[in-house]
This record gives sequence, C-alpha cells and structure tokens, in this order.
Amino acid sequence: MDIAFTEEERAFREEVRQFLHHQVPPELQRKLLEGRQLSKNEKAAGARILHKNGVSTWPKEYGGAGWTPQQQYIFDEEVRAFPAHIKFGYGVTLVGPVIYTFGNEAQKKYYLPRIANADDWWCQGFSEPGAGSDLASLRTRAVRHRGHYVVNGQKTWTTWAQYADWIFCLVRTNPDLKRQQGISFLLIDMKAAGVSVRPLQLIDGGYEVNEVFFDNVRVPVENLVGEENKGWDYAKFLLGNERFADAGVGTSKERIRRARDIAARSYIGGERLIDQAAFREKVTAIEVQLKAFEMTQLRVVTNASKQQNNTQDPVSSVLKLKGSEIEQATAELLMDVAGPYAFPCLPEEKLESPIGPDWAARIAPTYFGSRAATIYSGSSEIQKNIIAKAVLGL
Repeated sequence: MDIAFTEEERAFREEVRQFLHHQVPPELQRKLLEGRQLSKNEKAAGARILHKNGVSTWPKEYGGAGWTPQQQYIFDEEVRAFPAHIKFGYGVTLVGPVIYTFGNEAQKKYYLPRIANADDWWCQGFSEPGAGSDLASLRTRAVRHRGHYVVNGQKTWTTWAQYADWIFCLVRTNPDLKRQQGISFLLIDMKAAGVSVRPLQLIDGGYEVNEVFFDNVRVPVENLVGEENKGWDYAKFLLGNERFADAGVGTSKERIRRARDIAARSYIGGERLIDQAAFREKVTAIEVQLKAFEMTQLRVVTNASKQQNNTQDPVSSVLKLKGSEIEQATAELLMDVAGPYAFPCLPEEKLESPIGPDWAARIAPTYFGSRAATIYSGSSEIQKNIIAKAVLGL
C-alpha cells in the first residue's frame, strides 16, 4: 500500500505551517510548549483561531473545513507539533459528530454553530463509580415524565466539568432491558437545577477531573439525541472517534524533538546527555516505535473514506492502545532529560518560584498525567478485547 503524501498534500502541510506561524500568538505557543494550563478564555480564543477555516474533522455542511481524511491528519499533526493543540472541552471531537450524525435538524441548527465557534464548553458524562471500563453497568437513571426526563445519579472523572456549559450523558432509560440496551444519550445543561460539581485533586495538585451529581434534574425531551434506548450505539461511535483522536503522533514527535534539544544543552559528568549511548539508544527505540505507529495510523486514515458515516474502524483501538503507550514513553523520556529538576510541582498559582530551569517546571506533572493515558477512553485491557473480537475475529 502506497501511503506516501502527494505533492498537493505536502503543499497543504506547508500552508498549515504558515497559518500556525502567523495566527497563533507566541505567548499561547510558549504556554503550550511548557505544558502550562490555559484559562477557559484562552482556550476559547485558541479554538477559534484553529477553526478559522472550519472545523478540520467536520463535513462542510455543518461548519467543517471539508478536508479529506489525509488533510485532517496533516492539520492535526502540525497543530500538535507546533504546538497549538487546544481542547476546548469535548464539543468538536466528541459530541459534535454525534449530533450531526444522529441528531435531528433542530439540534444540528442550534448546537453545531455554537460548538464550532467555541461558545459552549462540553464535558463528557460517561464514567461512573463502578462503571468505568465496564461502561454498560452505568446506573444513572432518566425517567420520562411528560415533556421531560428526570435524571438522578452520578458521573465521575469528568474532565473540566468546572468549566462546562453542557454535559453529554449516557443514562439508563429502561432498566428492564439487557445492559447495553435501555441506555439513552442526553444533552444536559450544567446550569440546570440539581446539577452539582465536586472537583477531584490529582497527583500534580491540580483539579482537572470532577464528580458530577444529578438530583432530580429536569431535562427536556428535545435534548434526547437519536432514539430512546439506542444510546449505546451512539456511544460506540463516539468512542471510536475519541480513540482515533487520542493517538497523538504529533504530540509524541514534538516531545522527542524537545527532549533532543534539551539533552543537547544538558551535561552529566562533563558530557552532553545527547552524546551518551544509553540516552541515544532510548530515544532511537522510541522513534522506531513511533514511526511504525505512524505508518499504522496512516493506513487507517487511508481507509477512512471507506467507512460509513455512522461506523468507526475498530482498528482505532489499535491506535489508542499503542498511542497511549508511546505517549507514556515520551513523557518518561522528558523526565530523564530533566533529571533532578523533574519534580511534582504545585499548581502554578501556588508555585512561588521555579526550581531549576523554566522548562523543567511542568515535566513531572505531564509525566504523572500520562499514566492515565492507558485508562481513559477505554483501558488498554478493553482495547485488547475489542481488537481480539472485532479485528482478529477471535
């Protein structure tokens, strides 16, 4: 299979690089390069810059750029490598495609322009206590009463819920059906009465994830996406998109480049770190894995046009599985480069002064955060089960 980029695609890559160079503010790039947290307003401004030509992965009729899968891949890789990868919640990558694929016209008309313009921050309400990797065991209930659903239950590990305007939730609407059945996909206003958020502190001292509680929350029936009790089908579609997006080739490339650059300026025992055999061997081993992984992802991209709109290639589980492992390896590589300066720092607002070089301050938190990469979006064990059944046919 020929997976080389065409002359037109190489020209498109150069256009993307020029766009990022001229449009992304240097201060924003610096913060992202150093792994610093952005405010909600900074994320919104950055997202609007990236969506200036339309959302890269969306069809043109819904506010997308109308690019081919290859162009989408190139854009994402360059954005991550610049770096300018900004997640303004999960509107663009997760709930947006669900809405334009399964939602009704009123939902498309209202929600999609607001998502594309970064007006609304969306968080994801899937995982629950006792229902993470085994998502089908979720217990949050939604009982229909006239023109509303009354929702009661709890979600956990909800990323950036403290910023969110909306949450898309899997809820159980029929407890008498089998586990994967009887689940529906609801859009819930985070400002609705009965919704509360409790932050969870992570190992780096920050508050990225939360618990979300629903106490008799009234949700209009109009906020049901697709059919009642068909939410599991929409969730599988969404998770396929999420696993593909989590591959992160561009991010890993940028980390390796950064590690090489710092190692060329760091000395141990009078010798540059970049010249030490053990370090060079480790870098090379990761690069070989990353190149093989990139070829695999490009094969998936090449086959993307063959997939129907409402299906996802199960090979996305391969990308999630290996991509998360490489993400952890590159984070560990930066820890090696930082040496004694790699420390689990306090949240930035509480850090009085950096210890060591400025570039070292966020390396440890990034490393600790990467430990969750093999858990979120479906743990590695779940991905192996999917690969065994859907890819290998075992």
